[in-house]
Amino acid sequence: MKKITEIIAELAAPVAEKLGLSVWDVEFVKEGGERYLRVFIDKEDGVGISDCESFSRAFDPVLDAEDPIAESYIFEVSSAGLERRLYRPSDFETYMGSAVTLKTFSPKDGKKEFAGTLCGYNDGDVTLDVDGESIDFTKKEIASVRLRVEF
Repeated sequence: MKKITEIIAELAAPVAEKLGLSVWDVEFVKEGGERYLRVFIDKEDGVGISDCESFSRAFDPVLDAEDPIAESYIFEVSSAGLERRLYRPSDFETYMGSAVTLKTFSPKDGKKEFAGTLCGYNDGDVTLDVDGESIDFTKKEIASVRLRVEF
């Protein structure tokens, strides 16, 4: 059985494509007693508020017609953002050599957050260059990896 997020991503992809967008991520979460369905969109030259609005207007009727979520929820559309989360193998390939922030579930060398350059990816395992030192992280250690914007 597919997860709700997978179903939503499949429904959203053709709508996004027609608008020159892509679906970066989908989350269905509970926050403060409310359920939120969030669709994160992307496009090559960046996403603006008008892109979010256009996608929301085009996708809302699809959600109503397909009705994949039985409970009530709040629907939100957002840009994937500059500091987007990396989670698919293709994300890591695309952003190899980029600045990232990696968070671990448990402390490693006394820290749970590492800022460095993404220099390796293999089946969920990640290697960062942190100040000239190569540090390997196993898939089980990694809580999240996000792009890091340096000013």
